[in-house]
Amino acid sequence: MPKADIHPQWFPQTPILCDGKPLCFIGSTRRELQMDIWLGNHPFYNDTTVMIDSEGRVEKFMKKYQLDYTD
Repeated sequence: MPKADIHPQWFPQTPILCDGKPLCFIGSTRRELQMDIWLGNHPFYNDTTVMIDSEGRVEKFMKKYQLDYTD
């Protein structure tokens, strides 16, 4: 026979919260889930990403290992 009461309690309508606002509801073993970053406020998805790359990867590698790079 299977053991009784070995599984955690299941909450079928667990709210996912970001900044105190519910985003959606899912099933979980926790009463509520807190998210710091999600699709709506992540810089990659809302075009606020600022990428600063003054040197390319090859140039950084060559400079780091003090190699001569000539074509």
